Amino acid sequence: MGLYVPLVMFDPPLLTDRKALDLHRQRAAGRPAWFLHEEAASELHQRLGEINKSFTAPLFIGPGASPMASVLPSVPIVGDDPRLEVTEQAHDLVLHAFGLHWAEDPVGQLVQSRLALKPDGLFLGVMFGGATLQELRASLADAETRVSGGISPRVLPMADIRDLGGLLQRAGFALPVADSLKLTVRYPDLATLVRDLRGMGETNALAQRHRRYPGKRLFHETEATYKRAFSDDGYLPATFEVVFLTGWAPDASQPRPLRPGSAQSRLSDALGVTETPLKRD
Repeated sequence: MGLYVPLVMFDPPLLTDRKALDLHRQRAAGRPAWFLHEEAASELHQRLGEINKSFTAPLFIGPGASPMASVLPSVPIVGDDPRLEVTEQAHDLVLHAFGLHWAEDPVGQLVQSRLALKPDGLFLGVMFGGATLQELRASLADAETRVSGGISPRVLPMADIRDLGGLLQRAGFALPVADSLKLTVRYPDLATLVRDLRGMGETNALAQRHRRYPGKRLFHETEATYKRAFSDDGYLPATFEVVFLTGWAPDASQPRPLRPGSAQSRLSDALGVTETPLKRD
């Protein structure tokens, strides 16, 4: 008689404490630090101006208080909750702003955004990428190891830009593009950096974070480590990588790659050179 071992299914741990994230965003709206959002909004204004297409039914996904919403004035706004309140094929432009890096399921967010688009509709996503706060992340880890003998989740893990284009493809977008803008902001001290993060609504909302106040010693050690490793003329440089995602809802009118072997002319003819066949051993 065989031994029966029941299969126990475990839910993966949550990444984001949505209640804490909402509270952080509400607090940020009172004393905002929107300079990165304003930079991203300016960049998107320029990109939209270069697209030879008019958009008449746009949608904004993300915190409504952000200046990013000004990219699409008088536009419907929905929150970046795990289940988006969107109507299928109702929009010709969807802007998902500064929420994807907090998403439990970023591909799910992208799929829902694609389904909200009409055929040949445009998706624009803006999020923080993997190089964001790399100096703070390293300094915190080093300092906490020395103070308490271990590390705890304090800075959100963010995706590398090399992986994000693949996420667009997995979500079913055509012509996917991921590119980034890296900005370095110099701060006189750690407290000023934290104040700006609070004003962006980007302080620690990780579900697995320690809820207990870590104490002043950790912050003193972190700032000292930050200065030793990264000081720039006495300032603390902080990297912010703003990633822009672009994709189109599939449509028959879009350009498609040719089938391999279907070319009607040779590359050597186009270049005006003599083609030399490879010798086989």
